[in-house]
Amino acid sequence: MKVISASPSPSARGRRDSQAKREPVRAKPQQMAGAPGECIGLHRFALFTAVCTAFLIFVGGLVTSTESGLSVPDWPTTYGWNMFTFPLSKWVGGIFYEHTHRIVASFVGFLTVILTVWTWLEEKRAWLRWLSAAALTAVILQGVLGGITVLFLLPAPISTLHACLAQTFFCLVIAIAVFTSPQWKSGLPLVRSRAESVSLPALCAATTAAVYVQLILGALMRHTAAGLAIPDFPLALGHIIPPFTSNKVMIHFAHRVGAVVVTTLIVWTFIRVARSYSDYSLLFRPALTMMVLVGIQLALGALTVWSAKSIIPTTAHVLTGALLLSTSFLLALRAYAMLTVKLANCRGAL
Repeated sequence: MKVISASPSPSARGRRDSQAKREPVRAKPQQMAGAPGECIGLHRFALFTAVCTAFLIFVGGLVTSTESGLSVPDWPTTYGWNMFTFPLSKWVGGIFYEHTHRIVASFVGFLTVILTVWTWLEEKRAWLRWLSAAALTAVILQGVLGGITVLFLLPAPISTLHACLAQTFFCLVIAIAVFTSPQWKSGLPLVRSRAESVSLPALCAATTAAVYVQLILGALMRHTAAGLAIPDFPLALGHIIPPFTSNKVMIHFAHRVGAVVVTTLIVWTFIRVARSYSDYSLLFRPALTMMVLVGIQLALGALTVWSAKSIIPTTAHVLTGALLLSTSFLLALRAYAMLTVKLANCRGAL
């Protein structure tokens, strides 16, 4: 007796193949380090540390916006008091902003110590443990730089480095939060990359780099008092390209040119994601968020000039820049994980 095996019809095979092409492939969970539910507490704590870091950047922006950097002239003490025993009654004027900045910075440093210890105790991935150690090193160095800026009366190079290191530390904490998430551990969907002159991961990396350079220019502009070197907008000293009569004018105009470059790259990235990867929310949502943030950032930049550096728009401009960097960085991480086959296949081995 012959057993006849039924084979699918050509049309059925075509439907099944078409469906398989549409469905995203996921990295196997067993290839990843740790089960999806493992160390969920570590992930949430990393997220909390990232939120506190964003608040710290906001408070630091308040210090520069209110020109309170030397309201407390000594360090690590506060007018001779232990930082944590300084009387509340003396938290007035610029002292309030500067001392609050120190307290919040100390709290973030404490959180980073806990995050690092927790990561070394719980994480099996050696590279992630060393990443947490890098975050701890960065926050310690950040505290030292903050002290040096006070002791040496706010030198522009050190103050600028202090601001840029804050953004770097922010990205390190965000990376730890991403890499400890259950979603990352269980495997992000692997997306078939399109044939493009510039790949999406490369484009996201270029956008993130441009945002970071723009933040450096912004920090340099704030700490060299070049914020109103060009007091009009959208023109610059009445011209499209202003006469470069001083270094401050050059720094300010470089920041405006950087804004054009960053906006162009963000729009390009969003169009690329919306056109080719809109079905993947892990890519589309941060790309859309970047578009919203860059619009807000441009408006805040204009308001900063028009209001002669009013405290609210100037400080919000600093915070939005940090959020823009973190969103771009998140998108770059996901793009490399989902579209770069080599990285997606090797993540579990790292």
